[in-house]
Parts: sequence; C-alpha cells; structure tokens
Amino acid sequence: MDNRPIGVFDSGLGGLTVLKEINRYLPNEDTVYFGDTARVPYGQRSKETIMKYTFQAINFLSTKDVKAIVIACNTATARALVEAQEKYDIPIMGVIEAGAKSAVEYTKNKVVGVIGTAATINSNAYNKAIENMDESVEVIGKACPLFVPLVEEGWANKEISSTAAHMYLDELVDQGIDSLVLGCTHYPILKKTIGEAVGMSIKLINPARETALKLKDILEENHMFNDKNEVGSCKYFVSDINEQFSKIAGEFLKRDIADIDKVEIQKY
Repeated sequence: MDNRPIGVFDSGLGGLTVLKEINRYLPNEDTVYFGDTARVPYGQRSKETIMKYTFQAINFLSTKDVKAIVIACNTATARALVEAQEKYDIPIMGVIEAGAKSAVEYTKNKVVGVIGTAATINSNAYNKAIENMDESVEVIGKACPLFVPLVEEGWANKEISSTAAHMYLDELVDQGIDSLVLGCTHYPILKKTIGEAVGMSIKLINPARETALKLKDILEENHMFNDKNEVGSCKYFVSDINEQFSKIAGEFLKRDIADIDKVEIQKY
C-alpha cells in the first residue's frame, strides 16, 4: 500500500475533467492538482516551452511527495510525455493513449475526428496512437484554439461558444466522422455545446475516463493503492489566482473549492 497522493496537472482548469474521473474510480485516493493558470493556454507554445512548463509542474508536484503523476493536458502529453518519463523516476502518464483506445473501440465506419489545440493536432500524436492500434482507422484532426480561452472565461454555454463550435466542427461532420475525440481536457466542459453542433449521431469521446482506469491499473500493478477507507482529499494549486478557477471548478466538481494556493512556478 502507498498512502501518498496522486499528482495531476494541466495548463489551467481543463484537467479537472480528469480529476473528476479519478475521484470517481479511485475515491479513496488523495490528490494534488496544479493548474498553470498564469500561462494558459499551452496550445500555441513551442515544444521547448511546453517541455519546460511540464518539467516545472512535475518538479513542483514532486515536492508534495506524490506517488504518480497524470499529465492531464493533451498538449503537454503530446509534446513532453516521453521526455518526462525518461527524466523522472516516478510513474507518469498522459491522456492521449486513453483517448485513442476509446476511439478505436467505438468507431464503426473507421472515420474518427480529433479536436485539440494547435500543438496537439500538429504533433499527430493521436494519429500515431490510433494507427498503432488499428491502421484501418482514418483520423481527421482539427485545431480549435478558441475553445480553451472560452472555457477559462466561463463561457462554455454561451452563444459565442456555439458559434465557434459550428465554425470548427461543421466540416468534420461533412467528412463523415462517426466519433469525435475531445483531445483537450478543457473540451468536456464544452460537451453540451459541441454535442449540439455535431448532432446526436456522432459519439463524443472523453479520454478522461480511460485515463482514470489506466491509472487504476498502474496503481494495482505496483501495489500503490491507498488503504484508507475514507473519501480522499484534494489540494489545489495554481500559478495565478483568479475567481473563475474557483467558480468553474466548484460547479464542475460539485463541491466547494475555496482553499486554493498560488505557486511561484518559475522557481521550479
């Protein structure tokens, strides 16, 4: 048994979609969440900058004596996961493999859409992961750079988000996709808006669930489960305090989130 917490980090509040699934499937585990709210979004950054930010987040979480780390950010997973796994002697996992697995299992017509930040789409990380699982699946990627700032502003269900969704997604629908991977952890917060834009016939795939289940497998394989019989706690840290994080996080996780600490992340 290992009663240390699990570290989770994202460029902002999008990783809360992964944290929510971790809480669902690993309810007894303590967690430490870091949102890099001062530098969100990561999607337009260079690979070198994303790697730097990722390593700083891991260095910070390591000071909290975490037993495993989930990079709950598709951009950071695409650009820095392999390097992070080589650099640190701790289980580190991302979210892309989980999303690819769900897409391959669901698609019937073998045409899958993937939406994400420009960095995630340009990396072809989902294309490679899906191809490794099933070469017959065609992957159509689309960068949706406005989605992250819309979520961070709390505008997920506003008309402006609906307009952006149609501008980005109509062409994917026209190309015959039968499933759509929400390839950014912010995007499930836009699930209602995205679903209305693409229609009920297209399956929205949220990699967060498969990520939580994979994490559960890793903890089991390494005998690292928390052995307490009570609901785990979560400590929240951000690189910039703003009211939106507490408000949106509380609404999404269905709990009061008043205790949020600011981190001088550049020190790490």
